[in-house]
Amino acid sequence: MLAGLGFALAALCAGVMGFAIQRGGTCTVAAVEEIVHKHSARRLLALGEASLWVAGGLLLAQALHMLPAMPAGYALSGWTIAGGALLGFGAWVNRACVFGAIARLGSGEWSYALTPLGFYLGCLSVGPLFGAGLQQPLPQGSPVLQAPVWVALLFLAFAAWRVLLPLRMPGARRALAERIWSPHAATTVIGISFVLMLLVAGAWAYTDVLAELARGMAASLAARTALFAALLLGAVWGGWTAGRWRSGRISAAQCLRCLAGGLLMGWGSLLIPGGNDGLILVGMPLLWPYAWAAFLLMCLTIGAALLLARRGRP
Repeated sequence: MLAGLGFALAALCAGVMGFAIQRGGTCTVAAVEEIVHKHSARRLLALGEASLWVAGGLLLAQALHMLPAMPAGYALSGWTIAGGALLGFGAWVNRACVFGAIARLGSGEWSYALTPLGFYLGCLSVGPLFGAGLQQPLPQGSPVLQAPVWVALLFLAFAAWRVLLPLRMPGARRALAERIWSPHAATTVIGISFVLMLLVAGAWAYTDVLAELARGMAASLAARTALFAALLLGAVWGGWTAGRWRSGRISAAQCLRCLAGGLLMGWGSLLIPGGNDGLILVGMPLLWPYAWAAFLLMCLTIGAALLLARRGRP
């Protein structure tokens, strides 16, 4: 149970994550759209960099003997593949992944409030529909956490280079002001904030809270719900300060799309298991094969859906 300064720090980190998600337009659907339409992988590489920052933060925490218990990995199976495809199709239907839904809410697109509800309903119904039992955790630990201490020192060198390089470029101050919330900068802030929150509150993703709530397993529900509220408030503050707040009328079609997209992502999340936020910030940094495979299938499914939709237009 979180209390006092620990909870305040965790809530601050959640708020900063929400702010960065909104200001950086962090979204897997947007990343794949950029590849399909602009032939650029900048946003997708930025998501990968978030995983790198988390992995490095975990190595440093372990070297300092500050690392809490980490979630287990899961076997790569047919359910993983099906879940990744469903997660991607749901994100395409929703027009935003679970990160992107937070960014859209932060811009005043209220129909995206139905995405978490749809996600919860998907987690609630996945068992009766698919007959899938929970994936069995792997007995062995993550290869990342078995790495020698010198790997953590390499990460420190990378972090120093990544932070100092932009400051040494010509016109650094002006360029820094322009790029402060670029996709790479935003995902770096997301990764660092997540590690700090992990050290205080344990591994946390809002989709995990919804999934555990649907299965009647959510512990410290009040505190974890408050962290979700801090995430949303951070996103709203990001939208407001960036001048992106556009609270407007919503349609029945928008609401149905967000509910259906959330439902599909909920199904995929429990089959994998894990939403794309958990995959990027937990499974992929820990080098779990199931997480990398599921995220790859998610991206391929989004890409295929975008290409088919474009071909079907007159």
